[in-house]
Amino acid sequence: MQLIRWASFPELDAMERRMRRFLEDVGAAPMAPPAADVYETDGDYVYELEVPGFEEKQLTVKVSDHTLTVRGERAETTEEKGKTFHLRERLSKQFERRFELPPEALTDQVFADFTAGVLTVHAPKEEATESHEVAIATK
Repeated sequence: MQLIRWASFPELDAMERRMRRFLEDVGAAPMAPPAADVYETDGDYVYELEVPGFEEKQLTVKVSDHTLTVRGERAETTEEKGKTFHLRERLSKQFERRFELPPEALTDQVFADFTAGVLTVHAPKEEATESHEVAIATK
């Protein structure tokens, strides 16, 4: 009897590729969200999303109920038509990311800029107010 060592990772990788290809063929592949960095500075909260291949006019930024929603949608290019992809890891033709804004964010003053494939959204912070005593009125 001969023992054969089972290498799990190559088999799992091959199975994942087959499953991804099957899901893409039936149109049910999960969308890959754009990579994001979220950080805080002294004056605002910053949301940076990498969206290579998207143009500014294909991106939408909305704020509603302290939720920041970033959407992107682009049409299929002529370069993609007629190709049979064996692996596709780039961003989908459309995406949507949502972020909960902190209570201190001034949602009516959110602004965004787009440079070199990176969308940067700034949510200014409400300035902290000094605490003070409140007089109690008697009736």
